[in-house]
Amino acid sequence: GEPIRVLVTGAAGQIAYSLLYSIAKGDVFGKEQPLVLVLLDITPTMTVVEGVVMELQDCALPLLREVIPTDKEEVAFKDIDIAILVGSMPRREGMERKDLLKANVKIFKSQGEALDKYAKKTVKVVVVGNPANTNCLIASKSAPSIPKENFSCLTRLDHNRAKSQIALKLGVTSNDVKNVVIWGNHSSTQYPDVNHAKVNVKGKEVGVYEAIKDDSWLKGDFILTVQQRGAAVIKARKLSSAMSAAKAICDHVRDIWFGTPAGEFVSMGVISDGNSYGVPEDLIYSFPVVIKDKTWKFVDGLPINDFSREKMVLTAKELTEEKETAVAFLSSA
Repeated sequence: GEPIRVLVTGAAGQIAYSLLYSIAKGDVFGKEQPLVLVLLDITPTMTVVEGVVMELQDCALPLLREVIPTDKEEVAFKDIDIAILVGSMPRREGMERKDLLKANVKIFKSQGEALDKYAKKTVKVVVVGNPANTNCLIASKSAPSIPKENFSCLTRLDHNRAKSQIALKLGVTSNDVKNVVIWGNHSSTQYPDVNHAKVNVKGKEVGVYEAIKDDSWLKGDFILTVQQRGAAVIKARKLSSAMSAAKAICDHVRDIWFGTPAGEFVSMGVISDGNSYGVPEDLIYSFPVVIKDKTWKFVDGLPINDFSREKMVLTAKELTEEKETAVAFLSSA
């Protein structure tokens, strides 16, 4: 078949290093789908990117037709089918969240404009670089000719973390756990919700609350562990989660491409317009979704208790504040 063009930004970074091999060997778009990989990064890192190109060549992968390293947006975004925006300005010590937002608004405005100008109108855009939800919103606002629904941000890592914590607690595999939900922002205000999650215990599907029988853990340590897992990894590894982030990106993009399994939903940061959960419009907020024919739909009608409602409102409030700050920068950028 025709190769698809896949752009990965932040190509010199450690997430990309884990991610590119998985994409190139067919884990994401299937074992039959030829690929052109486009690797974008900033000019000072181009020698590192060249090294990554050499390694991809040396993997001798049959699906990989071409690798294009570039520091130019007009080259990177040309005719792409999918953009995985990993690169962003990382938070440095002593940096306020506001400073971080300001730096990133500039990057994602520019990349949004490049998407608008050069990419296919059917392009799917996945934002990984933090603050991911707000970066995604800025990119989407800067690309008015591309449907808002084509933009999503990664909360699959949080989703996978939640699944795995439940599985570890019950001594089952993470495949036995389904339909956890991450609501809201990919930040420490996110709300990992297992009220609708099911687990397969000894061949029988039961609700997670029923299986675990420890409400105080589920409402306490479980939520905190998932919310703070990124920080815990950094503390232990002295580097941020790269392997697990790359795996989550693969899961997220594969589900966009091939759809979600029957009876299962996944968490994705998507545009909140038209949701049935009272989340304000015009935010990129993580919801439970199902995907078919490369199109996602909200999972509607999940009952929301007071405990959940409070947490969902809190993370929406943070996102609204982030958006206001970012939009102010956007108009002055």
